[in-house]
Amino acid sequence: MKRAEFFYELPEGLIAQQPLVSRDQARLMVVDRRAKKITHDVFANLEKYLPSQSQIVLNDSKVIPARLFGRREKTGGQVEIFLLKRLAQSNSYRTMIRPLKKLKIGEKILLNGNSVWATLEDAKERVVSFNTNIEKYLDKIGHMPLPPYIKRKDEVSDRIFYQTVYAKNPGSVAAPTAGLHFTESLLKSLKRQGHDLAKVTLHVNQGTFKPVETDDITQHPMHFEDYRVSVPAFKKILKAKESGRAIVAVGTTSCRVLESVAATGKHAGETNLFIYPGYRFRLADILITNFHLPYSTLLMLVYAFGSPELLRRAYQEAIEEKYRFYSYGDAMVIK
Repeated sequence: MKRAEFFYELPEGLIAQQPLVSRDQARLMVVDRRAKKITHDVFANLEKYLPSQSQIVLNDSKVIPARLFGRREKTGGQVEIFLLKRLAQSNSYRTMIRPLKKLKIGEKILLNGNSVWATLEDAKERVVSFNTNIEKYLDKIGHMPLPPYIKRKDEVSDRIFYQTVYAKNPGSVAAPTAGLHFTESLLKSLKRQGHDLAKVTLHVNQGTFKPVETDDITQHPMHFEDYRVSVPAFKKILKAKESGRAIVAVGTTSCRVLESVAATGKHAGETNLFIYPGYRFRLADILITNFHLPYSTLLMLVYAFGSPELLRRAYQEAIEEKYRFYSYGDAMVIK
């Protein structure tokens, strides 16, 4: 397929800049694949659109305050370090860092006064090393890594709202946004109504925002993300599938985990599974998702799940109905 097939025009004013305080009051677009019908509701009414006794799969990865601001030891110039992945060697990370060209190998970047510092070890791979375990300091000096289309600085409230209520395992540098709409009370209500919850982990990295740049999308070098599914959780999901109960993937991240396990049989590791139209889903039956960027691999996964023709119509209707888009935006359920 061609990259151009995954473009749409979005008025900038529809990009959500702030979260909803009442998470489950986000709008919900309901896309019925069989009837090829699109209806509208609010997320709090999600249960109306799920088959009885559904197996709901949630990504419990926790967003870390991955953006750090420091100063060069000699000049005092500001440096921004965005943590991407901790490396095998102690206290070293692959990062995004700026201004990279001005920094010298081994130069100190001071953080938290002078008690913590980083040094640039490898400019090509953007590897920095810290003099201590930086993770102990992130809650104090780190900033939430809001995506670039949110045109403001992070605020204290983002530590709450750019995080799912069930986040547990630290490691993501972007939120699994479909899960942001759930509240504790909604989760309890779904369980009371006979649905079951299973949790998996996929740590979202910065590659999730990288648009496809190749004209032929199959030539896109897909990014890797770490994932894990406990054996009990997988047995629960498999049992639900075998008994004919619907598997509901909350977000493209949960969907990638399910399909990665189905494809490889591995319950943990790295996945670079690229899902685009023509893919045959093995485990996911229903997908809950937000609205995604043009040319993104996330949009391609959603098109694969719901069919390009139907999803193009859904996105156009969302624009006409003035839905809120992207991380802090509204939701869609494809059933």
